[in-house]
Amino acid sequence: MALRLSFWNVSVSIAVSYLCHFFILSYFEKISNQRKLETGNNQRDIVFLFDGSDDSRNALPAIREFIRRMVEAVDIDRNHVRIAVVQYSEDVLVHFVFDTHKTQKDMISAIRNLRPKGGRALNTGAALQYIRSKIFTAASGSRHKNGVPQLLIVMTGRESGDDVAAPAEDLKAFGVLSIAIGMKNAVQKDIVICIPVELDAAQRDVVILLDGSDNTRDGFPLMCLFVQRMVDKLNIGDSRDRVSVVQYSTQAQVHFLLNTHFLKQDVFNSIKSLQHQGGSHLNIGAALDFIKNHVFITSSGSRYLEGVPQILILVTGGRSQDDVRGPAAALKQEKIVPFCVGTQTADIVQLQMISHTPSHTFTVPQFDGLQNIDLLFLENLLLIGALHHVISSETFAFFLYSRFWEKRCCAFN
Repeated sequence: MALRLSFWNVSVSIAVSYLCHFFILSYFEKISNQRKLETGNNQRDIVFLFDGSDDSRNALPAIREFIRRMVEAVDIDRNHVRIAVVQYSEDVLVHFVFDTHKTQKDMISAIRNLRPKGGRALNTGAALQYIRSKIFTAASGSRHKNGVPQLLIVMTGRESGDDVAAPAEDLKAFGVLSIAIGMKNAVQKDIVICIPVELDAAQRDVVILLDGSDNTRDGFPLMCLFVQRMVDKLNIGDSRDRVSVVQYSTQAQVHFLLNTHFLKQDVFNSIKSLQHQGGSHLNIGAALDFIKNHVFITSSGSRYLEGVPQILILVTGGRSQDDVRGPAAALKQEKIVPFCVGTQTADIVQLQMISHTPSHTFTVPQFDGLQNIDLLFLENLLLIGALHHVISSETFAFFLYSRFWEKRCCAFN
């Protein structure tokens, strides 16, 4: 019997699916690190099972891109990560199994050649059963008997025509960790991420880095209003969202740290009292180094050791006069997720280099245009904590949609 859960549904663009990709990868890394400590290796067997029915035909480019990014981010090797890709509708089409491709290059080439199989019916239950009996087997290259983690990512666009509860339980009993991504309305190519927690259950450490150089003097009040609107949507608290604000130009200046304020009104008051710093130089690279070494640390209130998402929001109105490549790479090495917001006088290439992905870069003509990106920016930001909460809880929901998008859920734990 399907387990009914209370869900928050978020419809987001393909660009935002990078977030889902990021946190699924983070969870895989968590599994790998645990296994590496136990066995000395980081092996995984991963199956991608995606909806190839007529209704999801237009979503295939997004599916291909998602799988490709995942493949590029892991170490493809017979002795490390093995991947299988399977498509389904009324029946199953196996594109390749675990031991088909020996190199990442060959695998990506096969992914780029994926074509929709078509089919009016969608039998997710039968596909899950097939995966359990035919793919997670030694004959297909699975290393289940060797204790290698078995992972399944399911991408589906609508309600199954058959029962999924029993096959899901079989996978769970077999030790397969299953994660599902539902695709709402294939024509719109949107990803609907179902998150079984309320937003206020999420946690984030958010550091906001504001351009205080001479060139932003007139726009600084608008930057502060943007930050206030952002903070208003967060759930500020010691065990919820924490915020720090740092201003930079030639040097960085901390206004308050992650453990300074635990009440939203106190954060508001500090933001309202911000004074423009000034400075003839804009050294973003030095500012990135500063916040990594002095703000994203436990003594400044960072909870990175507890697994709380570490988020950087950089707002700038110009091009950095120092190198940003090295400091940006160092941030990502520490699992910090940078967002960048810049005006037309900023260097878009620099911002995309700093951002976690290009989709985490937002541009406006002038600072008065910040209000026009509020909704999209906040949607990206809020998803991070919520997705991380799901991943870290080790509970994932397989969610299907009926004609009226009624939620029907079968839990995978």
